[in-house]
Amino acid sequence: MMHTGTLGADDAAMETVSTTNPTTSERPERLVFSVPEAAELLGISRALGYELVARGELPSLRLGRRRVVPRVALLALVGAIPAPH
Repeated sequence: MMHTGTLGADDAAMETVSTTNPTTSERPERLVFSVPEAAELLGISRALGYELVARGELPSLRLGRRRVVPRVALLALVGAIPAPH
C-alpha cells in the first residue's frame, strides 16, 4: 500500500493502538524482576547480577524455570525499606 500523506481509517486505528500506552497509575507495580532487569535497576552488569544471586547476596526465588528478584528484596538491599526477617 502506498502512503499518500493522509491516514486512512485503518491506518489511523493502527496509529492509535500503537501509540496508546497505559499509564503507570492504571497498572500495578511489578512484584518481581528478572535478574538482568534487577541488575539494570541497581546499575550493575548482568553478569554481576547473576554472580550476586549465586552468592546469595541478591535475594531471588524460582518461578518455574525463571530466577526472579522480588521488588522488596531490591528495596531492602539499597536501604529503602527495612530488610525482611
